[in-house]
Parts: sequence; structure tokens; C-alpha cells
Amino acid sequence: MRTPVFLLIWLIVAAAVFGGSLAVGNDYVFFAGYVVLQYVVLGTAWNILGGYCGYVNFGSAAFFALGAYSTVAIYKFALDADFYPIPIPFLMLIGGAVSGAVGFGMGYLTLRLRGAFFAIATLALAVVLETLVVNWDYVGGSRGAYIIRPEEIAPIGNYIRYLFLTMMLLAVAAITIARLIERSRLGYGFATIRDDELAAEASGVPTLRLKLIATTISGALMGMAGAPFPYYISYLQPSSTFGLDYAVNSIAMPLIGGTTSWVGPLIGALLLGSLQQIATVTISSAVNLLIVGFLLVFFVIAAPNGIVGLFHTYLQRKPEEFVGRRRVDPDAPGTVP
Repeated sequence: MRTPVFLLIWLIVAAAVFGGSLAVGNDYVFFAGYVVLQYVVLGTAWNILGGYCGYVNFGSAAFFALGAYSTVAIYKFALDADFYPIPIPFLMLIGGAVSGAVGFGMGYLTLRLRGAFFAIATLALAVVLETLVVNWDYVGGSRGAYIIRPEEIAPIGNYIRYLFLTMMLLAVAAITIARLIERSRLGYGFATIRDDELAAEASGVPTLRLKLIATTISGALMGMAGAPFPYYISYLQPSSTFGLDYAVNSIAMPLIGGTTSWVGPLIGALLLGSLQQIATVTISSAVNLLIVGFLLVFFVIAAPNGIVGLFHTYLQRKPEEFVGRRRVDPDAPGTVP
């Protein structure tokens, strides 16, 4: 399927989902759906570096927070200069540019590290950025910052519907970008890095350049996901963006869904995000990380390659092991190897 057709199909699906949410008549659907779509973007962005290239990134919250605090800084500047409120799509572009630039810089400094050393370096980045934000009074520092959002926006209505629609379009864009990368020469280069980086370097693959591209795209998408967040939450503080939820969920959702395809983060985010929203309403948001931990342990044991890998394994084994309803023993006399 060509990329324009793929994009058109997902835009039709997005329009149907938005129309169905309007038909429900309860704005909480948009509040909960925004969070799930946000995790779709974060999981897809993490998978570009962590799944396609095999470099585990624990700094997802840092890039998300950069996008959010870029919005706060621009909001404060616009208030001081009496500018007209800046549209959310423009704020998302700025947040993506800032996070992408930081991702490029982080990659240039740390991508010569591998394995656990790279993961620790990304975690250190999150700690350093959180310390800077806590001590930056212009964006609220440790006190936090208030963002006053409009009640409604024409012709959509309630502002949360506008945020939901914006995040849905970003999720469609992220999925399309991930699929385009996966099926391009860039994706094949990422796969060689994941499978055997030393062999890829020996074969002439520009591994550092490819990894820098991955960190830049991944960071930019995470920053774009974080840019509308201050308008969603209205009161932003460091613990809201640098929390453990974003770092853990960004990793767990692709691992549960499957890291070798664009479908995996989507399935993992829809499954895990929906379960967390249901638990928040019925029990408490305090059990969200418990749900993540339980599912992560279960899938690591039962399906190490995620739901997509489990499905592929089933499809591959079915024609080999079964003929109709009779199980075929591959070691039986007379069988063709």
C-alpha cells in the first residue's frame, strides 16, 4: 500500500473516531482519548530509536517536557508582549524543533555508547533537564505555571475537543512517518544497526549518521506530543512532565505491542492506555504503574516479541504444524523436511 493511500485511510479512520466521540455526548471521552493518543505518539516515537535501531532510551520524559515547557515559555513571552495567542499547531512545531535539536545533540554526545551505558546517559539527560527547569523561574520553576486556555473554539466547540483532534492528527502523522521509515532504505539501515552494528559498520553503513537521524526524529515527535500538554492540564509543574509515567509507558507500550513494526506501539498504546484510563475512573490512577508492571512482566515471559511477534509466530507455525485438524509430527517417517 502506498503512503498517500495509507495516510488517507488513517485520516478517514480519525474522522470516524472523532465523529463517534461527538456522538457519545460526553466530553470525558475526549479527555481520556487525548491521553491514549498522546501515548500512541510517544510509543511510536520511542520505537523509532528503541525498536528500529535497538537503542533503549530512558529519557522520553525529558523530550516530552521540553515540548511542554517550550509552550510555557512562548505563552509567557506572548503575554508580556501582548501578542495574539499562538495556535497549537505552531506551538507543536516549535516544541518539535527544540526537542529534535536536543535529541540531535544528545545523540552526538552519547550514541558512541551502547547498551546499558547509552540507557544510563539518556536517564541522566532527564535528570539534568529537570534540574534546569526546576530552577528556571521564567517558566514557573518548582512552583509551576498556569496556562489559561479558551473555553471554546469555533467551530469545534469545547477546547478539549480541539486538543483531541490536534493530537489525533499528530498520532496519524507519527504512524505514517514510522511506517514510511520502516519500508524505506532508512529503515533497512536502522535494522542493520539493531541486528549487528559492528557488521553494519564493516559493510559501509553510516551508523552514526543513521542513529543521529533516529534520535532527532524520535525527540521531535516526543516534543510535539508534549507541546499541547500545558493547555490540557492548565497547571504545569516539573513532576507533571518529568514523571515516571511517561518514561515507563513510552518503553512498555512498544514492548507489549512489538518493537519491529509500526503496528506494535499502536496496539500497545491502545491496550495499555485504555486499561489505565478505565482503572483511573473505576479504581485510582495510583494503580496505573502497577498495570504497566504486571503486563510488562507477563508479555516478557509469554511473548518476548510482543503481540505482533506472537501473531507472526502463530501464522508461521500454523501451516507447518497443522493440516486441517490433524497435527503433523515433523519427525515422523515419510515427512518432507
